[in-house]
Parts: sequence; structure tokens; C-alpha cells
Amino acid sequence: MAEKEDYACNNSSEGYLRITKEFHHEGDVMIDVLSPLRMFYTVNKIPHATQPNFYMDSNHQYNYKRWQYSLSFIFAIEEINRNSHILPNTSLGFDLYNVNSNQCDTLEAPFLCLTGTETMIPNYTCRRQKKVAAILTGVSWTTSAYIGRLLNLYKYPQVSYGPFDTILSDRHQFSSLYQTAHKDTSLSHGIVLLMMHFNWTWVGLVLIDDHNGAEVLSDLRGEMERNHVCVAFVDMIADNIMISTANVVIIYGDNESLNSLFLYIEYFLIHWKVWVMRSQWDINVDSLSFMLDSLHGSLIFAHHHVEISDFRKFIQTYNPSKYPDDHYLALVWHKHFNCSFSGPDCKFLGNCQPNVSLEMLPRYSWVADMSEETYNVFNSVYAVAHSVQEMSIKQMQNYPQGIGEVNINPWELNHILKNMNFKNAAGDTVVLDPHKKLDTEYDILNLWNFPVGIRQMRKIGTFSPKDPQGPEMFLSDHMIQWATGFAELPRSVCSESCFPGFRKSAQEGRPPCCYHCTQCPHNEISNGTDMDHCVRCPESHYANTEQTHCLEKTVTFLAYEEPLGMALTSLALSFSALTAGVLGVFVKYHHTPIIKANNQALTYILLITLTFCFLCPLLYIGHPNTATCILQQSTFAVLFTVALSTVLAKSVTVVLAFRIRVPGRLIRWIMISKTPNFIIPICTLNQLVLCGIWLRTTPPFVDSDAYSKHGHIIIICNKGSTIAFHSLLGYLGSMALGSYTMAYLCRNLPDTFNEAKFMSFSMLIFLSVWVTFLPVYHSIKGKHVVAMEIFSILVSSAGLLGCIFVPKCYIILFRPHRNVLHHVRNKAHSRGKVDYTL
Repeated sequence: MAEKEDYACNNSSEGYLRITKEFHHEGDVMIDVLSPLRMFYTVNKIPHATQPNFYMDSNHQYNYKRWQYSLSFIFAIEEINRNSHILPNTSLGFDLYNVNSNQCDTLEAPFLCLTGTETMIPNYTCRRQKKVAAILTGVSWTTSAYIGRLLNLYKYPQVSYGPFDTILSDRHQFSSLYQTAHKDTSLSHGIVLLMMHFNWTWVGLVLIDDHNGAEVLSDLRGEMERNHVCVAFVDMIADNIMISTANVVIIYGDNESLNSLFLYIEYFLIHWKVWVMRSQWDINVDSLSFMLDSLHGSLIFAHHHVEISDFRKFIQTYNPSKYPDDHYLALVWHKHFNCSFSGPDCKFLGNCQPNVSLEMLPRYSWVADMSEETYNVFNSVYAVAHSVQEMSIKQMQNYPQGIGEVNINPWELNHILKNMNFKNAAGDTVVLDPHKKLDTEYDILNLWNFPVGIRQMRKIGTFSPKDPQGPEMFLSDHMIQWATGFAELPRSVCSESCFPGFRKSAQEGRPPCCYHCTQCPHNEISNGTDMDHCVRCPESHYANTEQTHCLEKTVTFLAYEEPLGMALTSLALSFSALTAGVLGVFVKYHHTPIIKANNQALTYILLITLTFCFLCPLLYIGHPNTATCILQQSTFAVLFTVALSTVLAKSVTVVLAFRIRVPGRLIRWIMISKTPNFIIPICTLNQLVLCGIWLRTTPPFVDSDAYSKHGHIIIICNKGSTIAFHSLLGYLGSMALGSYTMAYLCRNLPDTFNEAKFMSFSMLIFLSVWVTFLPVYHSIKGKHVVAMEIFSILVSSAGLLGCIFVPKCYIILFRPHRNVLHHVRNKAHSRGKVDYTL
């Protein structure tokens, strides 16, 4: 029966002023549970003048969710007592104690458990026969730690049903303390996976400044850094939460420390944040109407557990008539169902609404389903029961003639509890050894204020760490109800996303998630959002205008089909045909004086060479290959060397013929033996040597130019050695300069017999063209270089053809009367010139 309580109770009261022992039930083996039914909170945290750990503005309220822990405890006790397979000849009894978060009040309850009296007398007990087998504690680690240090002195087994805490698993400090809850080893990873799923990269952290907060901060920071999620703030100050630009806030801590924060959030209606939290918190503020619920849309990680089938039936039948000694139950019935109970002893009197039950309580303050913590209480009771049964079996084996009753020495249960491993009624494995606890699956819950004013949790996903069968996290996004301030998926970023074509550039002194968007450099792309780097397109591709994709370049060259190629080809063929026509005219009229007077053989050689010079550009047009690249330079070099050496030979011949007034034997021998004609093979041989060296060492080859024209790859012939190419041009320039010098010396000789003036003009054109070619050659790129080379070849060849042969063709075809010997001699006589023989 219930022992004497210390309380004040009347019909107008809504709560006890002070409750020491809450509920007692006798049994062969006793199990005590210490449960904090009242929650203390402070908003402004004004320190008490004399009492440490107290605040002047402390308030308290009763918590129905925590009362459910007591109901789970009673349910487990009754279920074990009915089970013939567990402690068949032994009944379990219990004491339920209410403990507060204050250290002195917290230690009062375990002293009562140990001594069996209401007066705290250390090292004294009035219990003679029945001792407490174990004490169940929770919900916060601080409560379990306070009690654990005391129980550790007596080696009393203590089973914590609160959230797992690493400091409580320290065997040096708490050698007889065991924890039922699962570890949160992978919770940080799961939270960060959730952030990544919704692309939340700018989140706040609300942590308690203790060892738990330090561990969580370390784990979360590591996971966040690995997955490029940044911390907007780490704080416990609500003002900072309100002004932060982070729309997502992770809350991690124990209930006592965070209750004030939740009250602040509710009071100021901070409904534009998404709260991500653990399930161990009592979100219960039953004084508010919840029409505007600031916690609506919160995402909660809860350890997955299977529902115990008979628990709901137990809740449905749990009432004051059946359990008259549960004075908290009487308080609940009085408050919600207008039942009456008596004065000082709080006896239930009745006068209630008919057919009422706990399931009729408001949903915002009471949920009949078994919560995670309630499930831990259930497993804790079974762990103690299994350990007592194992001890009784050992006692029967050691003392078969014993009296048949279990002789409990609580400290002897420690070894059994440490190695406890069993399957509960739901089929889940319960392990108390912290080193053997495995990662568990999490349910991801969404807090709904729907219908309005009725809070409920909806499962919207799962997180299964290290699941080999599928993805670690599964979410049904369409089921999620977001916070009141968001009409769609919330965004929580420090900087808006950088679109394709841009890259992120860091802001000095700020986290990596805060950045500027910078456009990609030329020919670099980014084809995704929030790219850290731009990627350069390969040479075979180019970036589109938006710099989001690399497009394949068009392979191009100076082709016959394009207008420029067609024009240059037409010019080359036309000039070559014209030169051939001039050669035909000269062959036809080879007997005329104007042709005989200018060394027919050299004239024919020059015309034939120019015919091929005009055809030389055809090697530059069309798709280049190795053969054409080599022939381009060697053919050009040899043909122009022959042409220029021919002009040089003609110039030397004229100088020798007209400038030497009294030729000696050597000069006459030179003229008769036609020695100037050897200039051609000698000069050509020198050029062939240069070309041979060039082709032997660094010959021209097929190359591509991917940069001269946007979006195109131009196939060109690479010169191989620029030194050899410029040496070739230099050699041709020296020959042209020599020919010009020789022609200049005989510029005043009779026009009729003399080509010197025309040859000097042609050499000036040749030199001008190729001197101009050099700077232009180095300033343009791609196929324009090829076109420039062709143009220079055509112009310089046309200069030789036009200056030297057009005047002669004009006389031959249109002034034939001037192309007779009589006219020539008369003209020479009238000018008083010397006679000639060529």
C-alpha cells in the first residue's frame, strides 16, 4: 500500500506543491524508478541569491509525457508478474518517486530507496527482508550522474532509460550504471545527410555547453566539413537564432536545458525556422493554444522501435478506479474530466464523465503510442527481471536445498546486468554493454499541427546507417509539412546558388558556404550550380556563349569550295594561263628583234618558271597533308630562286653588254661562252642545299590551330623551323636585291634593247611584297596566314610578269612596226649609241 505522502491537495488545486513518493506496490523483489514528473524552466535565468543551480524566475509544470514513463514501468511490472516464464514464483513490486532537477532533491529519492525511511540517514536501512534489486533513473544525464555517484558507493545497480551518454558508460566513475538506450553514433551523419538531401548548407546549432555539446559539435562539424555544410552559429541565445539568416536550426541537448528555449520559441512565435532535433525532448507546453505552432514542420530523429501490442490496451484501462493509489492519475482526472477527490489524502471520489480514458486527453499534451523513452523504460524493467531470474537460477543450482525464495544482494546483479542480452516482446535485441551496442535505425518524424491545435508526429522517412540493402536515408518529401513561414521547400544558404557558367569565389574571412559568383574565364565552363571550379574545354572543343557546355569545334582549312579559296585558285590558274600565253607569243615571234635582243633562252626559262610559280599556290589550298606541307616550302623556294636567278643573269648580261666599252678577252670570253647563264644553277643549288638542311632537320608538318578562330580548328602546315623559313626568305631577298642593283646600273641604256628599267621595277615590287609579308605574317593567325602567303606569291610573280613581259607583248602584238631591225637601227643611230651584237 501507499506510504505517507507529503503533499497539499484540494479540489481547486491543479497540482501538488510537493510529492515525495508517488506510487508504491508491494512485491517479493522491489524495483524503484525515479521519474521527473515536473519540469522546471526559466526564461531570463536570474540567479538565486543563496541557492546554487536555482533561478529567481524558476517555474514548473507537470509533464504528461514523462508520466507515460511511469505507466510503461507499471505495465512492464504487471506483464512480468503475469508471465510464467519469467520469475514464476516471484512477484515484482515497485516504488515510483518523483525527482526534480535540483541536486539536493534528486539525491533525496535514492536515499529513501536505500534506507526505506522518509528521513535521509546515510549507512542506515530499515529494510530487513526485501531490498531494492535496481533503481531506474532518467531522463537527463545530470540526474543519472547525481544518483549514480551515490549508488556507486553501495554498488547498487542503476539502469538509465534516458538518452545514451558517454560519460555514464565510464566504468571508473559509474561501475554499477547501465544504459538501455541506443547510441547515437551515426546521428550526426544522418542529420548532415538530411541537410544534403534538401541542399541546406547554412544551418545553426543550438547545443548545451557541456561534454555532450562538445562531442556533438565535434561530430557535426566534421560531418559538415566533409559534406560542404557550414555552421551559421553555435549558440544558446534565442536572440541570435532570430536574427540569423539560417532558416534551419539543429537543436541538440537535454530537456531541462532546452525547455526554456522551446518556451521562448513558442512565446515569440518564431515560425520561420525549420527545427531539426532528437526525439528525447518533451515538447509539451500545454498552456498554449497551438493555433500558430512555432514547432510545426520540425524534423525529428527517433530511434526506431516496434510497438508493444498490449500497451495501448493497458492505457485504455488505466483509470483511478483500477489504480486508486496513483495520485497523479487523480490529478489528471480532476483537471480534464471534472472528477472530484478528497482533501488531505487525495482519495478519488468519482463524479466523472462516463466512459472516459487517457486516450481522450488532448493530443497536444498526450500521445497513447509508446514513445522512445517509454520503450526504454519497458526494456529496463525487463533487463532487471531477466538478471534477477538468472541470479535465482544460479542460487537454485548452488543451493538446491534452499528455501525457494530469491535472496537479493543487489551488488551481485552487476555482473549479470553488464552482460545482459535478450530479445523483448517486440523481437528487438536489448544490449546493456555499451561496447556491444550496434547502430540502430532511425525514424524521421515530421511534427504536424494538423488539424489545427492537435500536435501529431508523422513518419516521413528512415535513416539506416551502413545499410547494405539500399540507401542510408529514405524520405517521402511529398508528406512533409513545412514550417508556417514557408509555402514550399525552405532554402537555407549563406549565398544564392551560382548558376551554370559561373563559379564560386570565396569571401574573405567567411565560411566556404558564403561566396561570390564569378563568371568563368574564356573557353572555360561550369555545367552545374555552385561549381567550385570552371573546367577548360579541350582543344577540340570551345565554350558556348553562356559558358555552360563545350561544343565540338568545326575542322576548317583554306578549301577550294569556300569563296577565298575559289578566288585564289582562279587567280592562280588565270595568271598561270596568262604566263603560258605570253610564252606562246614569245615562241611564235622568236625571230623578231625585241625577243632576240634580250636573250631568248633566259626569257623562256623565266616564263616557264613563272608559269609554275603561279601554280604553286595550289599546294596551299585544300586539306593539308605531309606531302603538300613539304612541297609548299621546297617548291616555292626552288621556283622563286630560279626566277630571281634568271632575272639576275639577264641583268648581268645587260651590264656586261652595255657598260663595258672596250671589252677585254675575259669579258669577251664571258659573253661568248654565256657564262652568266651559270648563275641559275649555282643559285638554285644553294637554295636546294638550304631546303635539304631544313627538310632533314625540322621539316614542315601538318598542324592544327585551335585558337585563332572561335569555334574552329584550322588545319595548317607548320613551318617546322622558323629560322629555316626566314633564311629562305632572306636568301631570296638577297638575290632580289642583287638583281635590282645590277638593273639599276644599266637603267639609262636604250629602251628598245634594254630590260633593266623594267627588271628594277619588278625587283622593287618583289622586295616590297615580301618585306610587307613578314610583319603581316606574324600578326595574323590561322588560314589567313595561308592566304597571305598565296597572295604574296601571286603578287610577286605578277610583278615579274607585268613589269618585264607586258611591255614587250604590247610592242609585239600592237606595235609590230617597232619590232623590225630597220626601225631599231635608225633609232639607235639617231641617239648616237654604239653598235651591239648579242
